[in-house]
Amino acid sequence: MNKVIKTLKAPAPIGPYEQAILAENTLYISGQIPVNPTTGELVSSSYTEATQQVMNNLSEILSAAEMTFENVVRCTIFVTDLNHFGEVNETYGSYFKSIAPSRECVQVAALPKGALVEISAIAVK
Repeated sequence: MNKVIKTLKAPAPIGPYEQAILAENTLYISGQIPVNPTTGELVSSSYTEATQQVMNNLSEILSAAEMTFENVVRCTIFVTDLNHFGEVNETYGSYFKSIAPSRECVQVAALPKGALVEISAIAVK
């Protein structure tokens, strides 16, 4: 049976989806954009700061499922401008201490709320 994972320490969904679903031992985290859950404001000052906020949001959802970035096996990164790939890549990479998960990074025309970055993740216990 699937279990909904949610925390007030990450932004609430802006549509008909959950922050994450735990299916047996696999956690599927919905794409996170750089919204500060405390203020509700979009972090859009730079790709570095936006990526930090997204990763912090992912961390809080992982924590709510009693997991860490060590459990992450797959990520998808969406950016609105691949010219900032280096900033995103460096910031994203700093959250993985041992083995980085498989992933892809694609440029998209736009993201919800005008976000610069969105990242989804799959983690396994």
